[in-house]
Amino acid sequence: MFYLSSRAVLTSRDSFFKTLIDHEVTVELKNDIQLKGTLKSVDQYLNIKLDDISVVEELKYPHLSSVKNVFIRGSVVRYVHLPAGSVDTQLLEDATRREAAAQQAKAR
Repeated sequence: MFYLSSRAVLTSRDSFFKTLIDHEVTVELKNDIQLKGTLKSVDQYLNIKLDDISVVEELKYPHLSSVKNVFIRGSVVRYVHLPAGSVDTQLLEDATRREAAAQQAKAR
């Protein structure tokens, strides 16, 4: 399992997450609820739309069992868990290096 903290995600997260549209992800909220579903959209603020959701701990949150689609405000996202096969780690590392180099050049 590969996961990204909402604080650690680069400014290029919008384009990174768009490559994961229609993949299954688990979104962990700051109130400890974990929702698993199909990623349908994400924006630059990490606002997320999930379809066909299920609650990871359904017995703990039975009131969410009937919910099938959600919109999650980016400010309440703690982590986004991704299946390891969905992430091209080499591409992500390259993007991270480019972003770091751009930030260093900007600071000079």
